[in-house]
Amino acid sequence: MLGIHPDNQVPELKDYNLYTSDPLLQAAVQRGDATWRTQELVRQGAEYGAADTLRAGEEANTHLPELHIYSPMGARIDEVRFHPAWHRMMAIARRNGICNLPMFDARPSAWVAYGASIYMHCQVEAGSTCPSTMTKASIPLLRKNAPLWAQLESKLACSEYDARDVVFLDKPALTIGMGMTEKQGGSDLRTNTTTAVAAGSGAWGDEYLINGHKWFFSAPMCDGHLGLANAFEGGLTCFFVPRWRPDGTKNGVHILRLKDKVGDRSNGSGEVEFHDAWGVRVGELGRGIATTVEMASQTRLDCALAGAGLMRQALVQALHHARHRFAFGKALADQPAMTVLLADMALEAQAALLLAMDLAERHGSDEAADVTWRRILTPAAKFWNCKRSVAFTGEAMEVFGGNGYVETGPMGRLFRQAPVNSIWEGSGNVMCLDVLRAVSREPQAALQLLQDLRAQLGAEPRVAARLDGLQAALRDPEQLARRARWFAQELVLVAQAALMLRHASAQAATAFVASRFGGDWGMVLGANCGTSDPAALLREAWVE
Repeated sequence: MLGIHPDNQVPELKDYNLYTSDPLLQAAVQRGDATWRTQELVRQGAEYGAADTLRAGEEANTHLPELHIYSPMGARIDEVRFHPAWHRMMAIARRNGICNLPMFDARPSAWVAYGASIYMHCQVEAGSTCPSTMTKASIPLLRKNAPLWAQLESKLACSEYDARDVVFLDKPALTIGMGMTEKQGGSDLRTNTTTAVAAGSGAWGDEYLINGHKWFFSAPMCDGHLGLANAFEGGLTCFFVPRWRPDGTKNGVHILRLKDKVGDRSNGSGEVEFHDAWGVRVGELGRGIATTVEMASQTRLDCALAGAGLMRQALVQALHHARHRFAFGKALADQPAMTVLLADMALEAQAALLLAMDLAERHGSDEAADVTWRRILTPAAKFWNCKRSVAFTGEAMEVFGGNGYVETGPMGRLFRQAPVNSIWEGSGNVMCLDVLRAVSREPQAALQLLQDLRAQLGAEPRVAARLDGLQAALRDPEQLARRARWFAQELVLVAQAALMLRHASAQAATAFVASRFGGDWGMVLGANCGTSDPAALLREAWVE
């Protein structure tokens, strides 16, 4: 038996619409009252699935960024140069609202529309989401400095992309990065040694000269960065540090090297030193960590959305391959073991999407319950979605057989990209400990969240039993500290079950609960998909 082609090779997946082929995403947009964005999301879906866009995503990861420290005449330039494909993906991200949409659209549902866009974008080229989402997340912080914000507002609201490396005042659009991590501390920001010396007051407030080293400097090609430095008696403070000083001279931000990363190859993450780098204070003196917490919450949401997006693309690629590749007389997708595996993957991807998009919706709300939900669930969702995407993309790669393990196909890049979302913006343990900090600081709010989940679950006894375990754990903080990962995992699974029961089809919700809470859900995907009709779950997952 042969497939579509005489040689039984699978046709390349291209020229399809990522939005219209995803009924689960469409439903999430409708639930979040973001249907005003439908026409635009349909356009974006076609753009992302177009052959030339897919090719640009590949080329941006094949032709890597290059660091040029000096000009031909020996002047210090610290310039990162990119292939045109990178700039195309950055322009698409900008146009599609990933740099700014929920910050300039007052509708709460703008967060849902934003979530749908980044979810699709990272399926095609994930590296360009890093400077794009950091730009978006920087906006609330930059607003804290009113004179500076007056100069930057229109440039951050702009939907056009400007790749030029010139003084930020001369550009219609800006990108903003972060510079927090130092080699001696990593996630322990209180050990940062970079210093900031007061240099007077200017048109944009308190000015400083900054000296020190940043081990990971996200996207050093950005027009400016928000970074932490020790203002001596003032303590750790947040500063805006542009690549160019306002007077047109090059700022003292020296790029030492670009990191040679496992994945995220298109994005030029670097290592820098500050040499009397000019910066202005953002937020209160000595409140640098607290100032950046808001930014971290948003970028962690983006990681949860990206993890879900990577799973979605891996699932779609695996389904496409399995439906068009034949073995032993029938399509791979119709082989019982493969059908169960794909169905279990479809459940995992759906639950990840529901959790991430629900969090996006709650980011547009100031209701107390929503604030509590996102404070506790955002780090948990970031931990779980990103962690699961690593195993998920590996399973999808295996569906392809040997063709999955070659660089000419789509799976290698997805597989290498997945772990970075688990690492940046706080690794797994950092996320789980953040969950524990949230529940310990607001124990009554945490209990109320569990009660809300219980109300949503109804009479489902298997999930209720796991909820009882979470509630009991809150009463023993000493033991809980040693079970941080277990608590985050259980919390996410219960939250996903509640969301599946509320929003998924009866068949998918029943299958999710039966598999994840039935006692025999294995360590690997495909051990149990919770239903006797796994093919039905696949028909729901993707409209090819």
